[in-house]
Amino acid sequence: MAVGLCGYVLLPWYMISDGLFSFEWLREGYPFDSDVAPAIFLVMQGEKPWLAPFGLLLLAPLALWGRQKNDPLFGRLLVAAGLAGLAWFFVQGFGIGLRGWNWPLLESMFGSLEDRQFGMGWGAVFVGAAFLFLLTLGIAARGAVGGDVFVVSAVGLIIALVGLFIFMPILKMIGSAMITQDGGYSPASFAASASSTATLIAWVLSGAGRMPSARANCTPTSNAAVWWTPRASISPSSYSWDTSGAMPW
Repeated sequence: MAVGLCGYVLLPWYMISDGLFSFEWLREGYPFDSDVAPAIFLVMQGEKPWLAPFGLLLLAPLALWGRQKNDPLFGRLLVAAGLAGLAWFFVQGFGIGLRGWNWPLLESMFGSLEDRQFGMGWGAVFVGAAFLFLLTLGIAARGAVGGDVFVVSAVGLIIALVGLFIFMPILKMIGSAMITQDGGYSPASFAASASSTATLIAWVLSGAGRMPSARANCTPTSNAAVWWTPRASISPSSYSWDTSGAMPW
């Protein structure tokens, strides 16, 4: 929870062009400038209201103050807070982009969005990690892997990294393949793209798409070739013809 609050209250929420460890952002209007402000300052300034739920969810574990780890409510609340935080983390991240709403459904429900958001920075990373480990702590408290917090957290981290860097790009590619020319989504469009790709792969693997080798087309008399190589000269544009070489096969 402390890590999440640190990211929410202290660190810039959005990505910084010069990097976090350049510390230039400390002199660029921090913490009130929207480009380098932490999430809590963005919310208090009324700029990014969709970041407000993160603060409430990060404070939810305080309701467990004084309760034992074997209390059934302990694990349930942590699992609920972790799942809700991660779900909202990805919904707002993918749902709102550089041009406002990324999904037409949200625009039809809430109208056009004048605001926008850029790539997530270190503040968002800390908050996302906090929700992940709140979830794994809750799962361990409910008895998974004998209640071993370290093992459950390590497994959760591996699953998150594999999903984030392997499965998510694949899903994005599949989603892009479903986009039609008018901007809508159609499974038939994906099926046509997949069929064309499968046909191309089969054509290449069968050898039909293999280019003929230049070596196979050479005759013994054509082994000597003219090579055009640059020679040292006063004029940079001077070149000479060298016929002493042979083709490298």
